[in-house]
Amino acid sequence: MTLLVLVRHGQTAWNRQERFRGQADIPLDEAGLAQAERAGRHIAALWQPAAIYASPLSRAHQTAAAIAQHFELHVQPHPGLLDIHYGDWQGLTPTEVAARWLFEFRQWQDAPATMRIPGGESLEVLRERGMEAVRELVARHTGETIILVGHTVINRVLLLSMMGVGLEAFWRLRQDPCAINVIEADAGQFVLCLVNQTLHLRD
Repeated sequence: MTLLVLVRHGQTAWNRQERFRGQADIPLDEAGLAQAERAGRHIAALWQPAAIYASPLSRAHQTAAAIAQHFELHVQPHPGLLDIHYGDWQGLTPTEVAARWLFEFRQWQDAPATMRIPGGESLEVLRERGMEAVRELVARHTGETIILVGHTVINRVLLLSMMGVGLEAFWRLRQDPCAINVIEADAGQFVLCLVNQTLHLRD
C-alpha cells in the first residue's frame, strides 16, 4: 500500500482576483507562503514521506519546498501534476471570458466534462495525464508515503478518478488553497481517507 498526501498549493494574487490560472507561472503571495508553512508543519507532525513531488509551476514548488524543509527532502518536479492548460482563457477573469466565449463559458459551468477549453485542454486529457503520473509514482513507492503538490483542477480530477466518479461531478468537489487530501493506493485501487482538509490553516 502507498499513502498519497495530495496537497493544493497556497494562495496567489490570481486566487484573490479570480483569473484562469492554469499553466501560468504565478508565485505564492504573502498569505500563500504562510499557508504553505502551516501545511508543512502539519504534515511533518503526521507523516514521514519518502519523497515529495510537485507540479513544475512556482506556486506548487514553493508549497512543496515549505513541506520538504521538514524532512531534508528535495522537491521533485513532475509534469503530470501540472494544472489544466487554459489556452485562450489563461490570465482572463470569468467576466472577460464570458464576454468573448459565452457559449463555451456556460458549457464549462454546466457540463465541464463535455468541452475542451479553446486553445487548451479538456478534463479528460488532464485525467489521463494525471492518473498516469499517479500510477507511476505509486508503483515507484510501494509501501511508502509520498507527498504530491498540485492545483485545484488537477487535484479535483485526480480525486474524482480515484473514486471512480465521472468528470461531470467536477464542480461538486472543492480544493481550497493548501488543502490536504489523503488517499490509500493498493493493487490499483484507491481509498479516500481525507478530502479538502484545511483545519491546519485556522488560528
